[in-house]
Amino acid sequence: MKYLGIDYGKRKIGLAVSDGNLAEPLKVIRYKDIKLLVQKLKQIIKLEKIEKIVVGVSENQIAEESKKFANMLKAETYDETLSSHDAIEMSIQSGMSRKKRKEKEDAFAASIMLQNYLDSR
Repeated sequence: MKYLGIDYGKRKIGLAVSDGNLAEPLKVIRYKDIKLLVQKLKQIIKLEKIEKIVVGVSENQIAEESKKFANMLKAETYDETLSSHDAIEMSIQSGMSRKKRKEKEDAFAASIMLQNYLDSR
């Protein structure tokens, strides 16, 4: 089964994919209009032949917004608490530059969240 993991944010989202037991970062998408974002994601879902979508939901104020977003995509939700923090820590430890970390941290967070989801199954 092919999975798409999404780290949802108000201005950008991180995407990760898995075609088995290992999640990997895909890309970060910046957006202004949620409807256009959903259209773009549906294209990616079709192109990548995604069978299941998992949206990370944290414990803060954005949790309800993340759940609504997941419903728009008919996606499952999964706890992503600390995945962004873990992604930053891992990229620092790997020696990645600050600029590159900022560009990719949401995709790394999506990857960590999706990996945790896969590991829990």
